[in-house]
This record gives sequence, C-alpha cells and structure tokens, in this order.
Amino acid sequence: MATLLYRLGRASLRRRRLVAVGWLVVLVGLGVAAATLKGPTASNFTMPGTESQRALDLLAERFPQASGATGTIAVKAPADGQLGTPQGQALVREVTQEAAGLPGVVGAVDPFQAQAVSPNGRYALIQVQFAGRADEVTDAQRSAYEKVGAQAEAQGWQVAPGGEVLNAEPEVGSTEALGVLVAAIVLIVTFGSLVAAGMTMLNALIGVGVGMAGLFALSGAIELTSTAPILALMLGLAVGIDYSLFITSRHRQNLLDGLPAEEAVGRAVGTAGSAVVFAGATVVIALAGLAVVDIPFLTVMGLAAAGTVTVAVLVAITLAPALLGFAGNRVLPRRLRKGAANNGGTAANGGTGADGGTGADGGAAANGGASAQNRSGFGFRWARLTTRLHVPVILVGLLGLGLLAVPAPDMRLALPDANTAPVDSPARVNNDLIREGFGPGFTGRLAVVVTADSPQATAATAPQVAALIQRTDGVLAVTPPQTDPTGRTALLGVIPRSGPTDEATEDLVHDIRRQVSGISQADVLLTGVTAIGIDVSEKLSDALPVYLVLVVGLSVLLLMLVFRSVLVPVKAALGFLLTVAATFGITVAVFQQGHLADLVGLDTPGPLVSFLPILLIGILFGLAMDYEVFLVSRMREDFVHGAPARQATISGMGHGARVVTAAALIMISVFGGFVFLEDPVIKSMGFALAVGVAIDAFVVRMTIVPAVMSLLDRAAWWLPRWIGRLLPNVDVEGEGLRAHLAEAEKAPVG
Repeated sequence: MATLLYRLGRASLRRRRLVAVGWLVVLVGLGVAAATLKGPTASNFTMPGTESQRALDLLAERFPQASGATGTIAVKAPADGQLGTPQGQALVREVTQEAAGLPGVVGAVDPFQAQAVSPNGRYALIQVQFAGRADEVTDAQRSAYEKVGAQAEAQGWQVAPGGEVLNAEPEVGSTEALGVLVAAIVLIVTFGSLVAAGMTMLNALIGVGVGMAGLFALSGAIELTSTAPILALMLGLAVGIDYSLFITSRHRQNLLDGLPAEEAVGRAVGTAGSAVVFAGATVVIALAGLAVVDIPFLTVMGLAAAGTVTVAVLVAITLAPALLGFAGNRVLPRRLRKGAANNGGTAANGGTGADGGTGADGGAAANGGASAQNRSGFGFRWARLTTRLHVPVILVGLLGLGLLAVPAPDMRLALPDANTAPVDSPARVNNDLIREGFGPGFTGRLAVVVTADSPQATAATAPQVAALIQRTDGVLAVTPPQTDPTGRTALLGVIPRSGPTDEATEDLVHDIRRQVSGISQADVLLTGVTAIGIDVSEKLSDALPVYLVLVVGLSVLLLMLVFRSVLVPVKAALGFLLTVAATFGITVAVFQQGHLADLVGLDTPGPLVSFLPILLIGILFGLAMDYEVFLVSRMREDFVHGAPARQATISGMGHGARVVTAAALIMISVFGGFVFLEDPVIKSMGFALAVGVAIDAFVVRMTIVPAVMSLLDRAAWWLPRWIGRLLPNVDVEGEGLRAHLAEAEKAPVG
C-alpha cells in the first residue's frame, strides 16, 4: 500500500494542475447536480417489520385521506369559560375555517364537534389534516400554517400551531463556523504558517463540498432523514481537516530533512497517507456496518456519512499533494525555509520529526539534520512520566473513566418530541399549551387499527378492543371507532395519561398489546408517532450489543493486520470500550439528567435520541483507531529496528503527541461547533462526539496506552507464528516502501 501511495503522491504533485482542475470540475458538476436534483429530506422514521409500521402502511391503504401530515392548533382563551360563550365559539370556528382553507390542507376538525375542549372552557384543539407527508409540505404551506389565528391573537387569545408538519430540517448557520474558526487557529499554531494552515483547510473544504454536493444530488432518488446531511457534514469536515493535517505535517518534515518537493510529498503520502487510508477505511466500514442493523433510515445515515469520509480520504491523498506542490517551501515557517532549501538531502533515509509517524523516512534520526528532534519536548516528557508511573497512571485512568461512566446504565432512548424542542420554538409553545390545558398524554396520542376479512367481524371486534384498552392502567380516553368505506378496517384513538417519552407510556404500549393479543377474529395493531418511537428505540437497543461486538471484533482484526500483535489490538479495543462507556455516561448526565445542561444551551433534558448510541459507536471506533495507528505505529517501527520496548514507546509518543493533539483539538472544535445549534438531536450528537474524541485522544490514547505498553514491555509485540503466516502484510507502516527506495538508491544511474 505504501509504495502505491508513494507513486500516487508523486504523480499528483507532477500533474498538480490537472488534479486541481479535475477536483474543481467534480465540485462544480456535483454542485449543479445538487441544485437541480435535490429532493426533500424526511423527518419521519420508518421501521419495516414492526407492528406500528404495518399499521401505518395499512392506514395509508385504507384511510388515504388520513395518510398525510397532521397538525394540531392549540387555542387558549384569555380567561376560563370563554369557550362556552357564543363569541368564543365563533372566534374558534373562524380559526378552524381559516386553517381548513390553507394551501395543502384537506380539512380541519371543529373542536366543539370533536369535544376537544378543556373542562375549564379555556383551551381547544383544532386537528388539521394535510394532503402530503410532513417532508412534502412546502415552506410556503408551512409558513401559512404558522400564521393561522393572527386576528384572534389581536383580541388577546393565544393561537399556537404545532404537530408533525412543523418538523423542518435543521439549519446549519454561523454558530458552526466557530468550530471551523477554532480549527483554523489550531492549524496556524501547529504549522506556524498561514499557507500550510490555509491549504489544509482549503483541501478539507473542497472535500466536504464534493461529498455534500454528491449527497444532495442523490437525495432526489434516495430518501434522506433531516439529520443525515448534518452528520455527513460534521464528520466529513472533521476527518477532512485531520487527514490533510497528517499528510501536510509529514511533508513539512520531509522538506526539513532536505528532500526535494516531489520526493517529500511522495514519502508523505506513502507513509502518513497509508495511515490515513487505513483510518478512513475503519470509519467507512464502521458506518457502512450500520446496514446490518436493518433499519433503513439508519443505514442511509451511515452510508451518507461514509460517503463523505471516502471523499475526504481521496482528496487527502490526491488533492493535498497537488496543493503542496503549488505551495512549495511556503508550507514551512519563514524562519525555516532557507534552512530546508540548504539542507541538501541530509536525511534521505533519516528520521521523522515533530509530526511523528513511520515509514520510509522513519527511524531515529540517525543521519542528523532536522530529524534530530529536541527530545525535551512535552510529548517526550509526558511519555517518560506515563511509562515510569505506568501502574498508578493506569489505575487513575481506569478509576476516572469508570466514575464518568456511572450514569450510562440509566440511559433511556426515544425519538425526539416537541417537549424537548427549544423553549421559544412554535413546536414547543404548542406542546406546552396542550400539556397545560389537557395533560401530557394529548401530545402523544396512540392509534389502534382493527382490521378483519368482513365488515361484520370488524364491527363486532372494535367495541371489544375499545373496552379492553379503556380498562388498561394509564389510558385516559379512547375515541369512538372510525371505519373505512369497506367497513373492514376501524381506527380508534387512544390518549395516554403520560407524555410520549415517559417510561409510563412505554409500559402502556406493551400493556395494550398484551391486552388485545387474545383477540382472534381480527388483527389489532397499535401505532402512532409515540408507538413508532418506542418500536424504533427498542429495535435499536436490541441491535446495540450486536453492533458493539461487531465493531470491537473488527478493531481487533484490523489492528492485528497493522501491528502484527495480539495484545496491542486487544488493548486498543478495551480502550475503545472505556471511551464509549465514559462518553455515554457524560452524555446521559447532561442531556438526560440535566446536569450542567445550561452550559450547552439545553432547555429541557430528556431521553437520548434513539440512534445516538449506535452512531456514536460507529464514528468513535474509526476515530479511535485513527489515533491508535498514528501513535503506536511509530512505537512498533522503533521496536522492530532494535530499540528497547520502553524506549520505543517513549519515542512513538514523543514524535506523535503534537500532531495527534492538534488533530484531536480540530475534531473537538468542529464537533463542538454543532452544540450551538438549537436542534437538541444535533446538539447531543455534536456534544457526544466532541467529548468522545477528547476522552479517547487525551485520556486513553495519550495516557493509558503508553502506560499499558510500558507495562507489557516486549510482550506487547508478541504474535504466534501460525497467526503471522495467516495474516497478509498490508504494509501500513511503509516497510515495503523503505525496501523499494533502498533498491532504487542502489540501482546504477544511466
């Protein structure tokens, strides 16, 4: 792999104009395609095979008039009893007629006919039925719906439209740019060169642009959930910057070692680029592996993010070398440019520098020059401390991460509802009014579908089902059945006493299904947004352990290929589990239990969004392996070339600490920028990823890992011979490239 990438890097630099133009053409072409082919994103979550989804499919067939999005307009009078007056009733009916006449609306239900009026005569609910699904409602239709009741509000009434029709796509705005700005500052400090920092950022932005444009171009043919593009943007931007950082750092050191630009970039792509390809592959495999969960919206989210990561890798190993060719020695700080130009190839086979790493330019700086790094830097000092005090460091690290993980077992999963929306948002105002006037159960109604082969069987069964459900603890009311034109399907509404994401509602859904399970003359299916959310969360919870085992097993196998060791991959996998547990614990403490919620701008704590844990595992796995490779690969190289095991550990940490620190800070900055979004789902994703990267990079990889490596000593690199014969040599560390370059130097010239 390293030799192939070495040649690709050299070719990209030689043909840099062609490469740069090629990527710009791809960017423009996909941008045009995205503008013309972009389709709407979906805010609904489908779950094939579940009872709630089967019921929804049946409703769409038998009750097509009710298959579109729904809205609920909450009306609050200035005082109790006003809805019982002729003037109050006339005003509410005017609001109802106004809603019924909106574009895209097929009808609105008079609350007095539906008995949707609070006992104190102050609150009323107007049910609005749209023709299309929530993701088919246009911005103009949604805007008109939000303005309903303006005349009533002028008279002192409160009118709050809400419902699934207001589930708009989260917007990415200026607050996320703060993360990118911090990442740019980290790059400038790391490189000491505006050119190097700007080129790295430009490279990443082009990759993100290509990935996002391609994703939106496909959205016309593939249904994307509203969070899929945000996840793809978040991850693509973070890894794009990091991957360019690794290659640029290695290239700069090669220049300082006196290599010509073409050779420097070739070796950078051959060595650091190999690790980039491996790290990117682990992220892609983990995200694509979400397909095994067999949940369509999660599969699409994983594949969308995997696509942007793939583009980031391709851009890093092709466009980055081209841009480095344009930049020349300007990627170095001004004070080092002349020295690099005069260094005369003193390190053709020399060692690595401040950015660390392995490969053809690896080794311990035997040839001097710029490779003779100051070993009194922080990375070396920290490595000596952790290896000298390895037992206390391991114990303190395990204890600290264990304490952080304490809240994790209390984690509850659910799909988001309006109760956790930002306080001043229309959805939250509507939700609060409904809860205030009618109780939390009215915000999460359930629907029961009764269907049989004959109208007689349905007519006989529906009252029996209603009676059974009414006797179930936790049910507030059951509405009379409505039948379809054939009379074979009946629809009943169920209003719980508790809110959509309450544990009591989850128990109620299971209790209702048990109550009606004995009915044999008809099929009885429970559905509704609340039931769908519960089914989705339970299926994801069941899939989580399976996916975790898959990811951990994959990490052990991949790292065994890279490091040709048994204990190093096991240690890496255990460290990953520590990261996941601590990250879950902190996220639960903040977003579910509400500790320090004000610091992240969270208005109302609640259950975590159901797909967050499984996504977090997939993404953090790839990033954890990223840092593992960049730190431990140098340790292995020094050990293989004769350094004592403890000294190899110190050398690997000392050389890699700076670039891994910069990479982690960039990841944290980019992910952290999404915490400022109002959408609680995106906020929790950004927070969990930022915290996970911080824990894995600074606590696990840069503290516990060197301590464990020091404790294991030579045993860390043990591999049974029979396993060694079975494992292919992927040459991520560039040993094959070293041999290739050595042969090239020995070959006669001319």
